Amino acid sequence: MNRLFVAYKPSGIGSNMFLSKLKRKYNNKKAGFTGTLDPFAKGVLIIGMGSHTKLFRFLDKTPKRYKATLWLGADSDSLDTEMISHVEILAEFAHAKVEETVKSLEGELEYEPPIFSAKRINGQRAYDLARAGKEVKLNKINSTIIESKLINYSHPFVTFEATVSEGTYIRSLGRIIANRLGVKHGSLSALERLNEGQFTYDNEKALDIKKSLNIPQNIYTGEIDNLKYGRVLALEDLEIKEDGYYWLDNGDNISIINIENNEVKYELGRIYIC
Repeated sequence: MNRLFVAYKPSGIGSNMFLSKLKRKYNNKKAGFTGTLDPFAKGVLIIGMGSHTKLFRFLDKTPKRYKATLWLGADSDSLDTEMISHVEILAEFAHAKVEETVKSLEGELEYEPPIFSAKRINGQRAYDLARAGKEVKLNKINSTIIESKLINYSHPFVTFEATVSEGTYIRSLGRIIANRLGVKHGSLSALERLNEGQFTYDNEKALDIKKSLNIPQNIYTGEIDNLKYGRVLALEDLEIKEDGYYWLDNGDNISIINIENNEVKYELGRIYIC
C-alpha cells in the first residue's frame, strides 16, 4: 500500500517505535518518516508507506512551527525534564519583559546545540557520548527564527511558539530565553511540533501527492506510451525545458524527472497515487 500522511506522535515514545505501531496498524512493512522527534516531544510526523517513502526529499517541509513550555530555573543537561538535577526558585518577571525576550529570538541566530542531540562527533551521536559521561563539545550552528511569540507566562513557566528553519533546536531556544532573562538555567517541560511546512495533522488522512510536492509540474506532449512504459523522453516534448526537477502527471501515477544539460532523466519512475 502506497500512502503519504501526517501522524501525531505522542510524548513518551521514540519516533522509530511509533513508526512500528503504524506499520502494524496499516499492515505495511515498508514505511519511513521525516524529521525525527525525540521521545520527550510530541506532534507532527510525516509518514510515507510503500513507494511514497521516495517522495520525502521532494516535499516542502519548512518552515517548521513548534509550541514549547520553558521551565525557568530548572537545570537539566538534556534541556528538558528528563534529567533535571536542580530547580532554582526565582522572582517573577514582568510580563512585558518576558514577551520582549521571546520576541528577541527572531532573525538569524548563532547558538550551541544541546549535547543531548543527534549531531555526530567523529561518527558517534552526541547523545550517546553524553549518556556515557564523556565530554561533548559541539560547534555553534545557525538557524533562522522566522517568528517567535509568547503564548502564556505563568511563573516560572513560559509557553511560546517558534516558526523556524530546518534543523533548529527548540531546547536551545529555551536556554537562550532563560539566559537573556538573566537566568542561568532553563529546561523545556513540554514540546510540540505543530507543522512541517504545509503539513499539519488531520487524522492520518492520505495527502494529495500532486499538491504536496515542492517542485513544479511539467507537461509532456509526446506519445503517452513513452511515459507509460518509462521510455526515454525528449526535451522538445516538454513544455518547460529549463534545468530542474519536475513532476509529470500520468493519470493514476506520477513520474519525477530531472532536466540537466538538455538531457531528461527519470529521478523516480511511476509512483502510483491510487
